[in-house]
Amino acid sequence: MPDTTVRVLVADDEPLVRSGLRLILDAEPDLEVVGEAGDGAQAVELTRALRPHVVCMDVRMPGVDGLRATELVLRLPDPPRVLVVTTFEHDGYVLDALTAGASGFLLKRAGADEMVQAVRTVAVGQSLLYPQALRDLVRTRPRAIAGAPVLTPREREVLALVAQGMTNAEIATALVVGVETVRTHVASVLAKLQARDRTQAVVLGYRAGLVEL
Repeated sequence: MPDTTVRVLVADDEPLVRSGLRLILDAEPDLEVVGEAGDGAQAVELTRALRPHVVCMDVRMPGVDGLRATELVLRLPDPPRVLVVTTFEHDGYVLDALTAGASGFLLKRAGADEMVQAVRTVAVGQSLLYPQALRDLVRTRPRAIAGAPVLTPREREVLALVAQGMTNAEIATALVVGVETVRTHVASVLAKLQARDRTQAVVLGYRAGLVEL
């Protein structure tokens, strides 16, 4: 396979779900499922051994659940991107996984094309933001605003637009500034929130009272 092939690890306690995801992803020329894990502990072990680019992580698994597994794999050297795959739209575990650094989430009932695109999106370092779904999730949890980092008014404005799912180019147009200026603001927001990516920044920003959804 070419060097550009995205290596994927599928972690789910249901063999049928793992087989289905493997069938969908392996059918794509640029994607390869390199391993399957039946629980979170195995997901961490196989991530360390196989070094996938993306882990499709179920959150509700026996023993070490997907939330803890997400935290552990993201602590590994050169960690993969984590795409949470869940049955329930309003699962609090999903919000916790996003807070821990997962790059996005997708429902198990999503179509094959949507699943493939989601894996490709997070593999290239982009976040999978569904503003309405994220809005519904964060509203299930109280805010924790103690010790919130200080963002400038423009940084808060940029974060609010990120929360709407806008790209840097769209934000630049909305604010009538250059794309490089937006990149600088986004980088500053990520640094101040200690966020891995835009998804985590939005979740942390909401929970810190810095952005409305």
